[in-house]
Amino acid sequence: MRDRMQKTSAFANDCPRRDRTESEWYGGVQTFMWMTEDNIVEVPFDKEHLLECILAPSNLNRAYKSVVRNKGCGGIDKMSCEQLLPWLLANKDALIRSLQDGTYRPNPVRRVEIPKDNGRMRQLGIPTVVDRMVQQAVNQVLTPIYERQFSRSSYGFRPRRGCHDALRGAQRIVGEGYKYVVDLDLERFFDTVCHSRLIEILGRTIKDGRVVSLIHKYLRSGVISHGLFEASEEGTPQGGPLSPLLSNIMLNELDKELERRGHPFVRYADDAMIFCKSKRAAERVRESTTDYIEGKLHLKVNKEKTVVSYIKGVKYLGYSFYVHKGRCELTVHPKSKVKMRKRLKELTSRSNGWGYEWRKHKLTEYIRGWMGYYHLANMKRFLEETDEWLRRRIRMCIWKAWKKIKTRVTNLVRCGIEKMQAYMWGNTRLGYWRVAGSPILHYAITNANLKKAGYPCLMDSYLEWHPK
Repeated sequence: MRDRMQKTSAFANDCPRRDRTESEWYGGVQTFMWMTEDNIVEVPFDKEHLLECILAPSNLNRAYKSVVRNKGCGGIDKMSCEQLLPWLLANKDALIRSLQDGTYRPNPVRRVEIPKDNGRMRQLGIPTVVDRMVQQAVNQVLTPIYERQFSRSSYGFRPRRGCHDALRGAQRIVGEGYKYVVDLDLERFFDTVCHSRLIEILGRTIKDGRVVSLIHKYLRSGVISHGLFEASEEGTPQGGPLSPLLSNIMLNELDKELERRGHPFVRYADDAMIFCKSKRAAERVRESTTDYIEGKLHLKVNKEKTVVSYIKGVKYLGYSFYVHKGRCELTVHPKSKVKMRKRLKELTSRSNGWGYEWRKHKLTEYIRGWMGYYHLANMKRFLEETDEWLRRRIRMCIWKAWKKIKTRVTNLVRCGIEKMQAYMWGNTRLGYWRVAGSPILHYAITNANLKKAGYPCLMDSYLEWHPK
């Protein structure tokens, strides 16, 4: 109980006390009471005193809880989330003092590469847990301020908005007659953000220079890759809590420009689609938008991947679109289907050494998550075909698990197969896949038996989202 109390009040004991009050001098504006050596100074809760809001004990405690809840690996100092609380109890005064007087210096981020679907590597920058907590504290204060500025057509990394909202927004726009699309592709967006341009945009809203300076320090903190330090002259490394907000602040300039020009669009992070009513108009929009992005925002547009096309078959957030009876409908993009079947094949590999229960658990976990994301798509036929293929793979795993001839014969008889047929199939030299597709194993291990045993079914999961 004592540890739990410490965890929720790591900053409340030793930080300067600030109680909220109202002052007639500020006409009802929310303020903090800040203790100094001489007297009590009233600090207004506005854009010119953001650092005091960021360092408020309640905000820092909330940031600490968020970092611990999200877990994640450590940065270059190898400090884990579990070690953060003891470190804060010993060093929080020095940390807050360095943030107040401007002497705080973030550590370089640790470079991590993860594979992308196209075979390339996505570069992430993992900050230390202390830097993550400070970034989270900054993010919590700045998000409500910038949420009022962001476009309604922006859906990525925002509270109470997500991929499904972006897809529904695209459906609505296509339903209004905008059936040609500019599929905008920014080349290595997170690695090419211009620092000076971003700082200029931040300065329009954030009047507290200490906060702008702190953000600039994070942008220039550098990267440790393979044990060597690399200076960061541009970009906002993915991996920290502040990076998504900064990317939205930068691309909000593009959103406002598109709104000014009257172009309907949807944007999720750096994935954007601009809609037009004709192919010729879309080509003009592509050229003018590319000039704006490269000339004003100093970002790079991948001109090979930025294409103009009819809405049918366009891939967006794993889905694709088609028009049926004047309505825009969603389906799963072929690349997403291939990726899903590849993963199911891995989960039903007969050589991974998994037992029945663990395989059922992993299949259920993956199918539930996949269906939770793709349930907006129309895909009954695809799911029925995939279920047939998946059940055959499950039968293949079960057949191999029986191993010995005696075990196979005994189990086939238990499943209702006559002894002579059970003996013949128990001694067969056909491969596992061939046997899994045979009528004898379909009769022995029926679909109902698989369902009763607890194996998941894609179609059943889909019908949970779309009850008749």
